[in-house]
Amino acid sequence: MASGTTAPPPPVNLKRIVAASLIGTTIEWYDFFLYGSAAALVFNKLFFPDSDPLVGTLLSFLTYAVGFAARPLGALVFGHYGDRLGRKKLLVLSLVMMGGATFAIGLLPTHATVGAAAPVLLTTLRLVQGFALGGEWGGAVLLVSEHGDPRRRGFWASWPQTGAPAGQLLATGVLSLLTSVLSDHAFGAWGWRVPFLLSGVLVLIGLWIRLSVDESPVFKEALARAESRRTQEAEKLPLVSVLRHHWRDVLVAMGARMAENISYYVITAFILVYATTSAGVSKQTALNAVLIGSAVHFAVIPAWGALSDRVGRRPVYLLGAAGVGLWMFPFFSLVDTGSFGYLVLAVTVGLVLHGAMYAPQAAFFAEMFATRMRYSGASIGAQFASVAAGAPAPLIATALLDDYGSSTPIALYVIAAAVLTLVAVGVARETRHRDLAHVEAEGGESSAADAAAEARTV
Repeated sequence: MASGTTAPPPPVNLKRIVAASLIGTTIEWYDFFLYGSAAALVFNKLFFPDSDPLVGTLLSFLTYAVGFAARPLGALVFGHYGDRLGRKKLLVLSLVMMGGATFAIGLLPTHATVGAAAPVLLTTLRLVQGFALGGEWGGAVLLVSEHGDPRRRGFWASWPQTGAPAGQLLATGVLSLLTSVLSDHAFGAWGWRVPFLLSGVLVLIGLWIRLSVDESPVFKEALARAESRRTQEAEKLPLVSVLRHHWRDVLVAMGARMAENISYYVITAFILVYATTSAGVSKQTALNAVLIGSAVHFAVIPAWGALSDRVGRRPVYLLGAAGVGLWMFPFFSLVDTGSFGYLVLAVTVGLVLHGAMYAPQAAFFAEMFATRMRYSGASIGAQFASVAAGAPAPLIATALLDDYGSSTPIALYVIAAAVLTLVAVGVARETRHRDLAHVEAEGGESSAADAAAEARTV
């Protein structure tokens, strides 16, 4: 039986764990977001050249959405083995898979060279990317959550979350630099490949750092207890245990991700289409606006995480969901002006409000599940939601723009997602004071044990 509290590791060790998770997630999100930006800017011409421009963009975003479809499968596989073998091993594998697929995209022949085989190969590699990312997120945030000081778990666990804006910042920055120094012809001919090939170097750096960290002590204690019991209950598949003991938490996590996921991809991916087609701004201007907004996003996430340690995960999350919903109409109004300053304001405020959901999400989801099913539970809740939320968001937004020629239906789409998230988080229990080792020791074994663990949650 674990003690009631888990002693935090020495600060230097915790900082190394945070750095390893942050760098790994940054690289993986760089790879994933790079594809999204390229889908909006160039893939429609290179892989779907025979289509109408907006239809080509839709087809390009369809291959983008395929990556989300593979994320639940990645969550199931990585979650299962991550709960059996440990977080670290699976995080190394996910980084190699993501980096290898991204590097290979940089070597792909285009439609002009191999015809219909080009989009097929592109889609296959996108599936590999999605599979890898589906397993990355849960392991990265759990490695920090299970190492860190429980009193500041929201702050420390929010740092792997900054990998998303850091990856977006890196991907958008590289693309922005290339589009500024290269002609449209040069960028379409070979310049777009450079950011994808750069991933190979980044993965080597990430592996060197990620291999240097230790496995989660909370997981090692839980594994030792399970091996000492060797009962049929202890040998059940993590997925079975999650669905038996934590199905409500999975539904809450899925609902919580709706506004967070949809708003993010509308603000960062779809905006590259909307701003350049409806607002009449250049690709460079739109990329620079996302670049600035992502930098601010990176800075505010730890602050939101720290606030969740003081007031709770739910209040901060609810503030973000309500804020994003209320911001959508002003967001599009500002973009429609075509002014760079207003475009930056629209994206930045949107991402700051998104950060209020994204920052506490890591600790919030980790605290819902027992240790021996935590990787599976957090990953399933997060990644299954992405299929209904982030995957179709750019597609739906582009289709709405094509059908109605207005931003109003798109704003209403995001507002509907915000309402769903407000309901899901509103009915959830606060988890801020839950001790991860104690949840493992007494939770997840029976309904009565679950109720006792939940009763201790403030």
